[in-house]
Amino acid sequence: MEMEGTNLTNLTNLNDSLPFSSFPLSNRSGRGRGFDVKHDLERSKGHGGGSGCSSGKDKIDALGRLLTRILRHMATELHLNMRSDGYVKVQDLLKLNLKSFANIPLRSHSVDDIREAVRKDNKQRFSLMEANGELLIRANQGHSVKTIESEGLLRPILSADEVPVCVHGTYKKKLESILESGLKRMNRLHVHFSHGLPSHGEVISGIRRDVNVLIFLDVKKTLEEGMKLYISDNKVILTEGFNGVVPIKFFEKIES
Repeated sequence: MEMEGTNLTNLTNLNDSLPFSSFPLSNRSGRGRGFDVKHDLERSKGHGGGSGCSSGKDKIDALGRLLTRILRHMATELHLNMRSDGYVKVQDLLKLNLKSFANIPLRSHSVDDIREAVRKDNKQRFSLMEANGELLIRANQGHSVKTIESEGLLRPILSADEVPVCVHGTYKKKLESILESGLKRMNRLHVHFSHGLPSHGEVISGIRRDVNVLIFLDVKKTLEEGMKLYISDNKVILTEGFNGVVPIKFFEKIES
């Protein structure tokens, strides 16, 4: 592979011991935010919640954050009937004995509040649909709930032409571990990639804006060797990897 940007010597400040020579690198200038289902459940039940809501906007924003955590991570603990494509009934959600991060009981919210939270979410984290006269909602990606099936939740990517750019954002402090063992999905169902850089206006989800290392995936090689790739409704690229890991042989280049 050909080197891009500055030479290898100028990049050793990332970590002098890392085997960067395997990858093209350049000097373009993950804090992973973990989740704890038990902790989130206790907070949502009012143990350590917020101090009240000062505006309608705060109320809807707090509702959206709670919906994200429920639909991605908490459905099993809450005994929600979640379909394999991630959808649950909105009315089932509104029966839960939980509070939003604005300390507002979920039961006091309406279906219209749910619709507004979906509409106002700037990362398009949710989808709504109607089935048999009932309104359903799901998170578009980011799940740890094991009942989810990738084929039901996501659209398969069949050709590298569909995703000219596929990049995972992370942090320098994590790079040594990644280069030793690959990208791991950790507690989630998928490793997440973006179809562009954080600075690109059309990229709304899939990569944090404060990352300082970019790992580009060789999509053509990945598909040729049988690793499945998917894309969500909000255009996040996802993969289960092989046994939960994306091997480093599929890294096309790394940029810092």
